[in-house]
Amino acid sequence: MALGYLALVLHAHLPFVRHPEHEEFLEEDWYYEALTETYLPLLGMMERLARDGVEFRLTLSLTPTLLEMFADPLLQDRYLQHLDRLIDLAEKETRRTRGDAAFEPLAWMYLDRFRACREQYIDRYGRDLAAAFRRFWEEGKIDLLTSAATHAFLPLLSVQPDAVRAQIRLGIETHRRHLGEAPRGIWLPECGYYPGLDRILREEGLEYFVLDMHGITHADPRSPYGVYAPIYTPGGVAAFGRDQESSKQVWSAEEGYPGDLDYREFYRDIGFDLPFDYIQPYIHRDGIRIHTGIKYYRITGKSDWKEPYVRAWALNKAAFHAGNFLFNREKQVEWLAGGMDRPPLIVAPYDAELFGHWWYEGPEWLEFLFRKLHFDQETVKPITLGEYLDAYPEAPVCQPPLCSWGHKGYCEVWLEASNDWLYRHLHEAGDRMIRLAREHPEAHGTTRRLLNQAAREILLAQASDWAFIMKTGTAVEYAVKRTKDHLLRFFHLERQVREGWVDEAWLKEVEHYDTCFPHVDYRIYR
Repeated sequence: MALGYLALVLHAHLPFVRHPEHEEFLEEDWYYEALTETYLPLLGMMERLARDGVEFRLTLSLTPTLLEMFADPLLQDRYLQHLDRLIDLAEKETRRTRGDAAFEPLAWMYLDRFRACREQYIDRYGRDLAAAFRRFWEEGKIDLLTSAATHAFLPLLSVQPDAVRAQIRLGIETHRRHLGEAPRGIWLPECGYYPGLDRILREEGLEYFVLDMHGITHADPRSPYGVYAPIYTPGGVAAFGRDQESSKQVWSAEEGYPGDLDYREFYRDIGFDLPFDYIQPYIHRDGIRIHTGIKYYRITGKSDWKEPYVRAWALNKAAFHAGNFLFNREKQVEWLAGGMDRPPLIVAPYDAELFGHWWYEGPEWLEFLFRKLHFDQETVKPITLGEYLDAYPEAPVCQPPLCSWGHKGYCEVWLEASNDWLYRHLHEAGDRMIRLAREHPEAHGTTRRLLNQAAREILLAQASDWAFIMKTGTAVEYAVKRTKDHLLRFFHLERQVREGWVDEAWLKEVEHYDTCFPHVDYRIYR
């Protein structure tokens, strides 16, 4: 019998980015890259493990906006066009690099991978990735969590409980609509928690969520188990704490595995390296150089000099790092088990996009780890959060503080000089949306369309991604524009409802642009 358990938790999320008004849109590539480099490789990994009889367990959150993008026909078509361009570019690269012992094998590697992604997406899954993940959920291999509808950072909406409830309720409804049943657990966006949120979660039927370490260690009273077993909040929901040691070993680019010199260098891409005339058909039509996903170099060191990527070396290193990670978890469990009345649980949560997108060998590392867990030892067993809670349902009652997994652990990432202007407008719009829902308990016809679209717009404006981008400075102009566009549309919709008129052409246009949550019911704000 295992001495302890490992719960790997992957948080799969992207903001809703869909722009039918443009033939191609730069930020839509975030989604296409994640499909090619993270979501399809993770599904392929699970298929191979299941085929080989390897027992694995994974807790995975699929956010509502991501599920909506999975199902969107326009994005499905555009993803296939994206893949076709990559395949064409990779074929061109096999000709350009012919005879080059270092780069030709890599060109063929990318061509084979892009072709496999196309076959996987169309023939194996019929474009329905939600169904592909659902199969493993139904088989008990993975536990699927929901999240707030648009990944709003809930502590900064806490002054409006009805707005928080709307985010959570719509998240659950979207999960059920795409995946067939309601979730038991939720990934709180950015692991953001505040006292009182647990009561809303419980009232909406949720049983558990994840906190960063200090959310557990600073809880009142402190749990005797630390982060190695869940606690119950006063509202009756279980909270699992992140184990900092195992998490940092993976996600840290400086101290963790992804920074190893043999792994692929993310920032050296042929979209920037090759002559403009050659690469122009495969970058943005305005001539903006972009990441194509074809990268020929390994990390090598901290200087700008990079040596060619050697796939065999990288895979050997991924296998070694998986063994090292497992060895450390075995020793950790052996040490913890002696002082606990139940098997210790090590919760290791990560952003899913780390695996494959940022850390190219991440999916292979996960596969090596699950195989080693299955074949090489008996000390640590993989488990989902729900399985552990079912096996050990008794836990101390503690009150976690306001917390997040952002820098310094509270709200600073989403509330500081670059983005603090957001909240007066978000709160004002939230108040108005709540009033509209109360004043129109049973709207019909065009008024209902206006109210439903108003709900979509305020939800999309509340996404934590926009404040995060403003803080990190990566695509600030886009984040600011998205926030302002959604808020301005909301206020225009509200004005039409209050004054009893409708701009039908404009409403159809906005409904065409912002199609997220087609079944939204504005009454979630009541």
